[in-house]
Amino acid sequence: MLDVADGERGEAGGRWFAHPRARTIATTLLGVSVLIRLLWMLLAPNGMNLVDLHVYVKGAAALGSGHLYDFTYADHTPDFPLPFTYPTFAAVVFWPLHFLPFGVVAVLWLLLIAAALYAVVRISLGLILGDAANDRRWRTAAVGWTAVGLWMEPVRTTIDYGQVNVFLVLAVMVAVRSKRWWWSGLLVAIAAGIKLTPAVTGLYFLARRRWASVLASAVGFFATMGLSFAISPRETRTYFGPLIGDAHRIGPVGSVINQSLRGALSRLLGHDAGAPWYLHGHRIPFGPWWIAWVLIVAVLAVLAWRALDSDDRLGTLLVVQLFGLMASPISWTHHWVWLLPLVLWLLYGPLREVTGARVLAGYWLLTTLVGVAWLLSFLQPTIWTISRSGILSWLGAVDVIGVLAFYLWLIWVRRDRLGVRLSAAAPADRSDAPAPHPAG
Repeated sequence: MLDVADGERGEAGGRWFAHPRARTIATTLLGVSVLIRLLWMLLAPNGMNLVDLHVYVKGAAALGSGHLYDFTYADHTPDFPLPFTYPTFAAVVFWPLHFLPFGVVAVLWLLLIAAALYAVVRISLGLILGDAANDRRWRTAAVGWTAVGLWMEPVRTTIDYGQVNVFLVLAVMVAVRSKRWWWSGLLVAIAAGIKLTPAVTGLYFLARRRWASVLASAVGFFATMGLSFAISPRETRTYFGPLIGDAHRIGPVGSVINQSLRGALSRLLGHDAGAPWYLHGHRIPFGPWWIAWVLIVAVLAVLAWRALDSDDRLGTLLVVQLFGLMASPISWTHHWVWLLPLVLWLLYGPLREVTGARVLAGYWLLTTLVGVAWLLSFLQPTIWTISRSGILSWLGAVDVIGVLAFYLWLIWVRRDRLGVRLSAAAPADRSDAPAPHPAG
């Protein structure tokens, strides 16, 4: 196991980025990557599809009409008219966008995603390396990894759809880095008010014993609900009433682009693993296979967290966020932006020298740069049919398998650490020492 200071870790991991030409190469790669995405958006026939951004802009325009959750966008998705699925507070945030030409919004969205991703990488390296992350080589590394991150499936599809995920990840990262309890809580509250999934960050605050931040995030989230209710009470009641538990309204649970535990189990079983079932005439709202596996993953997540050093903020955050992605009924491929900070933690973090760290990092880089789920989406007959096609179902569990492997690896690391500590604490072999004098 690696146990070095931040500066030493920076020396060991950043040699390539210290090369005189590294910054030029990294900056060129990032600039070319952004330019390619921009040209695709402006010149390709489907470049302006950006279906989710259309939903944000056009759906939010219906705020206060009483029909926000009746809105659907089907111009580019005739097989699944897309509804507005976010809390009413998200419509409040997105509402000003409908005053701008959509092309302007789309270009700004792309550029802001690239900037936010760079900030996510910088903060990730800062949480890993401390002050060493401000060195020139690590600023260069942040530029290079941002260029790589733009082509990883979660970010690539975030850009393709015009999604909000990178901004939410950035809000959570800033909250984790901040020592101000009220600011941390407020950022998480706003992120959860826009899209419920960042609320899982409350578990991070609990794990770190940041009780004030837990309280601030809860109060802040209820404040977003209160503001939404003041602006549009009917729509707020609708969302937090009949809509909040309806996963099927969000999309097809069994589609391969749903990389949650429920999605993977559904494809393996051939039916929705989270669908209600009946026991002795009583309706159980959630499927037994799904609930059982969520509980198993929760136990693994706790054990994995216990393997981390007490000061490893990024490691703790990643364990929590990956659990949230696994336990959520739907975690589209573009929700998995957290995989980029995970790769950075595996390559440069405190356990980077442990056997298996580079293998796991390589696994995530390979599967996300190739886009396994995206490729498999062309092989499913429709997004609504849950088929059991053998090896394809197992390949479709690529993210779930990766998270389980990561948790089990951390648990193994903890066992290995305990073994080393017990060996160090054991009394030395004194067989060659002279025998003690007998009493008396």
